[in-house]
Formats: sequence, C-alpha cells, structure tokens
Amino acid sequence: MDDRFLAYKILSKIERDKAYSNITVDVVLSENEATSTPFVCALVYGVIERKITIDYILSKFLTQPIKKLNPQVLTILRMGVYQIKFMDKVPDSAAVNESVKLSKKVKCSFASGLINSVLRKVSLNEMVFPETSNNIFDLSIKYSCPEPLIEHYINDYGYINTEKILSSSLGSAPLFIRVNTLKISTEELIDLLEKEGVIARRTEDNDYSLEVVSGAVFKTECYKKGYFHAQDLASQKCIDCLNPKENDIVFDMCSAPGGKSFTIAEKMNNKGKIYSFDLYKHKIKLINDAAKRLGIDIIDAQICDASEFNSQLPKADKVLCDVPCAGLGVIRRKPEIKYKDFTFIDKLCELQYNILDNSSLYVKENGVLVYSTCSLSKRENEGVCEKFLTEHSDFKLDEMVTLIPHKNSDGFFFAKFIKE
Repeated sequence: MDDRFLAYKILSKIERDKAYSNITVDVVLSENEATSTPFVCALVYGVIERKITIDYILSKFLTQPIKKLNPQVLTILRMGVYQIKFMDKVPDSAAVNESVKLSKKVKCSFASGLINSVLRKVSLNEMVFPETSNNIFDLSIKYSCPEPLIEHYINDYGYINTEKILSSSLGSAPLFIRVNTLKISTEELIDLLEKEGVIARRTEDNDYSLEVVSGAVFKTECYKKGYFHAQDLASQKCIDCLNPKENDIVFDMCSAPGGKSFTIAEKMNNKGKIYSFDLYKHKIKLINDAAKRLGIDIIDAQICDASEFNSQLPKADKVLCDVPCAGLGVIRRKPEIKYKDFTFIDKLCELQYNILDNSSLYVKENGVLVYSTCSLSKRENEGVCEKFLTEHSDFKLDEMVTLIPHKNSDGFFFAKFIKE
C-alpha cells in the first residue's frame, strides 16, 4: 500500500478521534494488512510534532482561515508542507505532485488545484519564523507548542530551561536498552548485536545501558533470547535511587509494561520477591510474558488498584510508585500529548497523592518509598511530595531529582522517602 496514503489514514484517525499516535499506527497498519516503513513513521510523527509550525506556514498562502478548510484537505496540505520543509530527501516537486495524487485517491479532487497552488508557493518561499514582542508566541511557532504549555514550562522552570525543553521535544528520541545482567555482560551484548547488524554504544554514566545507534534491535536473536529490554536512562536512574538488594521484598505499584520491575529483578540477581501491580488483566499478561523472555522468576504480577489498601499483602522493603501522569517529559515520544487540555492535572494530582499515600502503608520501618512521574509539572511532582511530607511525619525526604529532557534522557522526576 502507498506510504503516503497510509500516513494520511493514520493522521486522519488521530485528528478525528484524538487518539494516541503509537496505538493508531498499529491499528491502521493492522486494518490495512500493511507493515510500517521509516517514511510512514517519519511523516506521521513529523506532522503531529510540527502541526503549529505547519499551520503557521500554510496561513501565509491561504485566503481563508485554516479552521474553515475541509479536514481531509488540511491533512493533505500538512503532509505536503512537512515533506517540503522538513524532509530533505523528498524533492519538492514529488511532495507537491504526490499530494495532488493523494487528494484524488481520497476523493478530494475538488481541492487538487488549491493543494497544487498552495504547496508550490510553500516550496518557492523560505521558511521564516516570526520575531515579535511576544516571546511566547514566537516560541510556539518555532517549536510547535501551544502557548499555555509554554507558559506552564516558564512558570515552573524558567525561560532558558523552557527553550531547551521545547528544542528537545522535536525530532526522534534516542533508544536505550538495559542489559539483562542475569544472562549476559554488556560487552558480550554489544558484540552479539553487532554480528546481527545492530550498532549499540555504552552510555557514559551507566555500565548496563546501551544506546542503539542503528539497526532493528527488536528483531534480533538477542531480543528473543532475553538479553535486554527497552528502558530510557531516566527510568534506570529512578531504579538506582530505589536501590533494590538481593532478597528484598519490592512493590512496583503501577508496573505495566514492567520495565522497571525487570531492572529491579536484575539488580536483585533474581533473588527475593517483586510484586508488580496493574489494574488490567491484559497488562499483567504483558509483564508475565516479558519476564519469561528475560528469565526472571521472582515477579508476582497481580491485578491491584494502587490507590486502595490490600491487607492481604505483606510489608515491603522497597516500594516504587511510578504513577499515572500528564506525560510532559515524553512529548518527543508521544507528540500529541502537547495538544491536550491540561485542566485535568488537578484531578490527576489527587489520584497521584492517593496512590502515594496508600503505598506508604506497605513500607517496613526503615524501608524506602520512591515516587516518580515522567512529567514536567511541579504540581504533579514537588506539589504531591510536599503534601505527602506534611501529612506523614513518619517519613523523611532523602532525595528529589528532576531530569530535564535536553540532558540525554526523557523528562522525569523522582523522590525518595525513608520510613523512620
């Protein structure tokens, strides 16, 4: 099936249903019995990522407001602009001609003249970002980020950090894998992957983390044999903070898909007990299947509501609360997140606090409780932790870390508490 047509179908569904990009890609490919290509992924994620910038460019060459355009036509125009301005390997003429062909294929031939005219003008004119007295507007167009979210970042992290956060949100995210030390050493894995056509390099501050430079790492025999699992550097640093030891009892309160539980098990040399909880049966299966591939047998994956106390469970040496969050630290992986209405964060903070509060009941004396999110929101992070400390005098704060994504990891927050 034609790549541009596939990308069009995926983008149309995301726009219409306000769906997650990664899930929609899988659904549309399955429905059309097609396989993904680098071009399809680049076009889909690129258009979502740069939507505000693309619409700004389009507005210069349209005689009507963008919101009055037929949604199908707008999707085709956005795809065309992205190919012209952000895909160096696609000739402008091909981007224009293929967009016109696509309009006819999806029964929008009535707009083929408009599409041809607008995209030709786009190709003939240099892309110029605005420079006004409104810095937030300028940043919004340059980095394709809604103004309210930029204001949020500035309020929480200042202007300089905000621009770094916005800059890092564009382009593909690095891929990191965690070496399964139960089965193989870091050097052995690097060598075996290279023999399978995958180039991976050791990261600077983690002996068991590799950045995948090139190659289909999840199609290798090394993956099938359970020599590694995918995990960003930020999550690995969070587990370092938890510091699990052999024979510990550890709770992972919101575990699926299980990456943190797997790293915990490896650090424990597969000795002890890990309870990995999630609300949904199909996610428990994901954890169990991956644990089997990795050769981990100390994980007990259970359906459990992390916000409600279960008196049947034992006390734990270490408890990890990686709670549901707004995801503001992983926008480069899920670009549609930035277009959400974040008025729901207050309710989210309430849930996050309830999970942390409930989880504290499972911690042994002198035990460790770690709270974490992949969000960059002080309400979700420091705010929840400050409330917890105010209402739990039996816990003391040991460490609190915010990872800004421009520093070679996802945006992430974690705080470590000790029960006295």
